[in-house]
Parts: sequence; C-alpha cells; structure tokens
Amino acid sequence: MTTTLIILAHPGATSFNAQWAKASADACTGKVLWSDLNAMGFDPVERAEHYGMSGDEFDPLRTQSEAADRGELPSDVMAEIEKIRAADRIIFHFPLWWFAPPAIIKGWTERCLTHGAMHRSNARFDSGLCKGKDVLFCVTTGASAIESGADGKEGDTNMHLWPLAYTLRYCGFTIKQPLLFHGIHGFFQGDSQAELEARCKATLAGQQQVINDWNSRPEITFNADTDFDEEGRLKPGSPTHSPFIKPI
Repeated sequence: MTTTLIILAHPGATSFNAQWAKASADACTGKVLWSDLNAMGFDPVERAEHYGMSGDEFDPLRTQSEAADRGELPSDVMAEIEKIRAADRIIFHFPLWWFAPPAIIKGWTERCLTHGAMHRSNARFDSGLCKGKDVLFCVTTGASAIESGADGKEGDTNMHLWPLAYTLRYCGFTIKQPLLFHGIHGFFQGDSQAELEARCKATLAGQQQVINDWNSRPEITFNADTDFDEEGRLKPGSPTHSPFIKPI
C-alpha cells in the first residue's frame, strides 16, 4: 500500500492550489498524510527558541544534529519527519512567488530536513536517507507558459524550481518532472476568466491520470556521486544536466 504525503503551501483555503492538492489526495489509493503548512501555522524560521537556547550560542546544524541524537527535536519538526519517513512519495502543491517557492516551503526544508535525522555527512545524494521515495511538484504561476519558458521574460520555471529539487535530491529523494499550471491569477474577467476556469476544471479532473501514471512519469536527472572527484568537482567528460553544475 502506497503512503502519500501532500504538502500544501498556500494561504487561501479555497485557492486553486488547495483544490489541486485535494484532487491529488482524492486520486491516491492507500494512505494519505497531510501537511497544510499555512493552516497549521507552521513556523518556517529556524531559531534558538525552538531548542530552548539563547541566540548567542545557537549553531543550527550542530543543534539539530545533537537534538536528533537525543530524540529531542521540536515537536512540530518531529511530526513532519515522521510523515516523511512514513511516506513513499510526497506531492508538493504551491504557487511560484517572486521566482521561487513560498518562503514557508524553504523554511520547512530548513527545519524539517534536519541534520542528523534526514541527512548526515555520510548519508546524502546517492546514499541519502530518503532514497526510494519520490517527489512531485505541482506548481502554479501567474505568468503565461510562454513567459515561463526557457526563453521567456519570467525565466524558466524549471530552473526556478531546481534549488528545491536539489535540496530534496541531497536527502536522497527521486524528483519527478514537475507539473506546471501557468497563467493563473485573480485579475481575469469575462472570456479570460471563463477560459481560466475551464483550464482549472480540466487540470483537477486530470489529476487522477497523473497519479495513475506515477511510475511512468519522467524524473529530473542529476549527476551521480561518481561524476565528481574527491574535492567535489565535476570530472572531465561527466554529463551536464543543469546550468547549475557544468564544466568550466
């Protein structure tokens, strides 16, 4: 039985993002876990107070690791870690804001992909602790598909998503090619609004097929650990999968 974790990051309870997340959950067989980050009031800021410490002595990486070793991570973080560990796959639903996922998503990674519990220096990338778990991003943009393309004025949406994808890759996840819904905002009127509503309806109805086709959905390709030398530099002749990592 497949366990799916849905992570929603949108403040609007009736937003298209929320409806799309529900469509994902409804399409899944097996167990479905939820993290509606805004509704939960999740604190995205890692801070000393979470660990009962003063800011003067706070070293986030070391503090996380030591707390994980003692089994004393903050309760909200531990709840998310338990969901991650239980999940076979994670589906993120969020809008792209200012060319990046919402801040609450970044904060979730900083707090919940905890050093010592979700990654270690000897357990990352190809040997990451989350190896065998899949991730899919379901993302909305206000810009059109043309503007959001590789030659578009807004920049390539896939590139904007690469840092989040690589964060999860660091922990061992397999990242599916994202599902993108472009050109959605609240300023359409008349025929444009009707067209948007029809596209939204079609996407919600099509989410069942997305879930059904999960195993055949293409994956984002990353360099293997063996593509790098002992200093962490890309070896000559190694493949290039992203402008973020390329020969110089």
